[in-house]
Amino acid sequence: MKSFAKKVIASLPAKGIDYADVRVLGSRRQNISTKNGTVESATNSSDQGFGLRVLINGSWGFASSSKLETSEIARVVRLAVEIARASALSPGEPAVLSPLKKQTGGYRTKIQQDPFKVPLEQKISLLLEADTIMRRNPDIKVARGSLWFFHEDKVFASTQGSLLSQEITESGGEISALAVDGPEVQIRTYPNMGGDTGQAGYEFIEKLDLAGNAEKISREASLLLKAPLCPAKKGTIIIATNQLALQVHESIGHPIELDRVYGTEAAYAGTSFLTTDKLNALKYGSDMVNVNADATAPGGLGTFGWDDEGVPAQNVPIIKNGLFTGYLSSRETAAQLGLLSGGAMRADGWNRIPLIRMTNINLEPGSWDYQNLIADTADGVLFDTTKTWSIDDKRLNFQFTTEIAWQIKGGRLTGQAYKNPTYTGLTPEFWNSCDAICNSRSWHLWGIPNCGKGQPGQTAHVGHGVSPARFRNVQIGVS
Repeated sequence: MKSFAKKVIASLPAKGIDYADVRVLGSRRQNISTKNGTVESATNSSDQGFGLRVLINGSWGFASSSKLETSEIARVVRLAVEIARASALSPGEPAVLSPLKKQTGGYRTKIQQDPFKVPLEQKISLLLEADTIMRRNPDIKVARGSLWFFHEDKVFASTQGSLLSQEITESGGEISALAVDGPEVQIRTYPNMGGDTGQAGYEFIEKLDLAGNAEKISREASLLLKAPLCPAKKGTIIIATNQLALQVHESIGHPIELDRVYGTEAAYAGTSFLTTDKLNALKYGSDMVNVNADATAPGGLGTFGWDDEGVPAQNVPIIKNGLFTGYLSSRETAAQLGLLSGGAMRADGWNRIPLIRMTNINLEPGSWDYQNLIADTADGVLFDTTKTWSIDDKRLNFQFTTEIAWQIKGGRLTGQAYKNPTYTGLTPEFWNSCDAICNSRSWHLWGIPNCGKGQPGQTAHVGHGVSPARFRNVQIGVS
């Protein structure tokens, strides 16, 4: 792959190209799912190809091919150059890239067990064991389980002399129990809706302990059939890590994407309220809210050695003591602010252009022990496990529903569950209402492998590290 990437760069015209880079990729996926005691699907797939970007007179051209053949290079180069020259005919500001030194080296996920070497029968057996446990409960009408694995080899080369190789492995899983009683239908999933994924080997699946949590979620699904609705009021809430990860994703991660701010990415889920005048000026959250975009966090889906422009992975401060301090940026968007790129450009495969994507957008731990936080809450509701979400196209107004919520009374969890619990808010107002964040013992780095953006649509693998947190005076329930 390295020799092929070098050939692509070497074949570029000697004159007329301001900059170019190529990515050569090979990937492999495995997906397994079970339903009600049977194997629903078990698939293996692989893919390969290369994509070339060229910059001519400040305008981009991109072309790609699935054929890693020397004879294909000339066609792709010619097409990318033609597109760039045609793009330069359109009015607009020319693209300018922030400085970047030549980059060389390699990155590889640290794994203990290669998930692709674990026998398929072993993986299916694990899912069916959890399935059997869930269906022991007669209320459970549909029991599901899934495992997924991903491996990617990638080489990057540029006309600035960079040559990089990266090898990434991911593993993830989920189980769910659907309970039915007449017209009432409730679901519980573990560890979250959409499961959890880590940049790790099969050891990540073993730590999830799907079978060990199967009885609990089936019992809670039954409990929800008879549970009352969450009361409608303004009050105190504590958000568990699985839901808080999505809260960070939607109300912090997406609005800090600088292409959304500039309006160059607006067709998929809108733009952003975080215009550049708010940088280092907006009180995004309370003093205890600290958020970083950390592409170096071990095990995160947004972790890598270099982004798809060859910019090194880094930890970018986003919110510091509540103050908005940074964006997710590319070489082009960072240059518009007179900054260096934060290394957030990534593409979904060889046939897609890189876009600004989240890395690991992490809410830093606070000082509270989880049990002490519960004990300090006289009257509140604990929201657990993502169910549905909605947020406007500038990432300001939101509403979230979780699978289950739990009453907190007199500093303890009473055991009273609520079904279909919702909470709503305005992004800065909500984060400014945060008055407690649990410590690192409760911190978890969640993996989200299906973040959508762009046209044609691209799916990014991103991470969010969070601890449970408390928010005051939040509208909950449906009035």
